[in-house]
Amino acid sequence: MSEYGKKIWFLPDGDIPAPGDKEPYGHESLVILNPNDTDAKITLTVYFTDREPKRLCAGTVKAQRVRCIRTNEPIDGFQIPFGQYALKVESTLGVIVQIGRMDVTQSNLAYYTTMGYGI
Repeated sequence: MSEYGKKIWFLPDGDIPAPGDKEPYGHESLVILNPNDTDAKITLTVYFTDREPKRLCAGTVKAQRVRCIRTNEPIDGFQIPFGQYALKVESTLGVIVQIGRMDVTQSNLAYYTTMGYGI
């Protein structure tokens, strides 16, 4: 069987919104699809505007499964702060990556997703 997806993905438009005070809460979710027959180990590098990058172990996406990682919750013991950031997602095998954002900072709430740039 062929390996699907890419091993390295970039998501330059991270911006965790304020959570708000009622549901649905503002958040971002990194969504990783592993359509392959083997589990994929995931590593993230978080880039900031005002500090050095932070490298994190994000665990595993099981074979032929999808996994959602909330970036507004701790990853590998680290909490990404509110505000702008970017991600590099590295996988031990090809995966497909997108990010979604629920923005509740205005009355017309918005949820959107965008694909990463895979190389």
